[in-house]
Amino acid sequence: MAIHSDRSPISFQDELPDAVDAVIIGGGVIGVSTAWFLVKRGLRVLVCEKGRVAGEQSSRNWGWIRKQCRDPDELPIVIDSQNIWEGLAGELGEDLGFVRRGVAYLAETERQLAGHAEWLDVAQQHQLDTRLLSAAEVDELIDGPPGQYVGALHTPSDARAEPFVAVAALARGVQRQGGRIIESCAVRGIELEAGRVAGVITERGPVRASAAVCAGGAWTSLLLRHMGINLPQLTVRATVARTASAPDVYAGNAAAPDVAFRRRQDGGYTLASANVNEHLIGLDSFRHFLKFLPSLAASLRYVRLRFGGMLGRMVPQSWQDDGESPFERVRVLNPAPSQAALKQIRVRVNARLPALADCPIEEAWAGMIDVTPDVVPVMDEAPSHPGLFIATGFSGHGFGIGPGAGRVMAELVVGRPPPHDLTRFRFSRFSDGSAMRPGPGL
Repeated sequence: MAIHSDRSPISFQDELPDAVDAVIIGGGVIGVSTAWFLVKRGLRVLVCEKGRVAGEQSSRNWGWIRKQCRDPDELPIVIDSQNIWEGLAGELGEDLGFVRRGVAYLAETERQLAGHAEWLDVAQQHQLDTRLLSAAEVDELIDGPPGQYVGALHTPSDARAEPFVAVAALARGVQRQGGRIIESCAVRGIELEAGRVAGVITERGPVRASAAVCAGGAWTSLLLRHMGINLPQLTVRATVARTASAPDVYAGNAAAPDVAFRRRQDGGYTLASANVNEHLIGLDSFRHFLKFLPSLAASLRYVRLRFGGMLGRMVPQSWQDDGESPFERVRVLNPAPSQAALKQIRVRVNARLPALADCPIEEAWAGMIDVTPDVVPVMDEAPSHPGLFIATGFSGHGFGIGPGAGRVMAELVVGRPPPHDLTRFRFSRFSDGSAMRPGPGL
């Protein structure tokens, strides 16, 4: 595995068509999943990716596909998504690393355990297999020093897949169904006729289309602002590492109060800090400060503020559609991992999982997670721009919910009623006076 950069080989290079039914802006898990469901409906689809398919957070996440502790409004889509993930390998003819090995939230104190237990009511409403484990059951589940935990919240049916291979495999499936995907093809702007979407302007030329889906992850608000649409969106940096092949300490996904770990298909473990993400302060931090106050107050224990917001520092905030755009200047957002976070991960893993103490870390990386003020996504048609659909702000949930969200967006594009209630995810909630109700977090 090697994390994508501007210098990564191009894998998807179809010809630019004159016209399609829908253009997907962004080749991450949400965009590719949306394309997948659209091409299966017989639509002509083009995916434009400024850098590399799954080059940013879609290949840099933990690989968890969990229902446990999701926002109640997201949960029906997550359940749908998990079931889609399970069948995708068979449809695609490629191994995505999908297995159901469970998710465990470990608790050191009775107070932490009680906090986890609050979600049991939601689990019961959806007839999930989530339950509380005793200290003895946790010791049986995880190979670590006994007595570390008073218990855990555990959902055995939760799953994982391998982000680095899964999204690219789905993209190849889109191509086999007749969809086109072009890397290093930034969308500079969107053309309108009589107020409706009529096409997109790419760096390689225009493409006619009656629908465009903006699924640009951390870059979405910048493109929308270019069109006069204000989307409150910020990013946080998350640092992740992977080990060499290691002894089996737990076959599923687990989060202790200070470190998260999951077994990988290659025999190693993915490791991350379970309670620290970093927000790099930039122009948008001040632009959206008031909108984000409730979620900031709720997450002060987990988010560290650092100066040097990446998007504001590295790219211009305005451009002309017939000239170079910010998306061409920075093809792949590839932040350096936090050395402090890596040191903390190493110390915590050595203490929590002594069997991994001598296991070397083979690779470390960071990704920029796009976050909304209420920590749930936008899945909606832009009220002011008919034919423009927005799928962004998945706030660290994107990989797991991706196929389910893609099915939702495909239904919106073709004008069918969505399969789930999307009231919580409407774009207008940021401007209609609705109180920001932060979800469960990253």
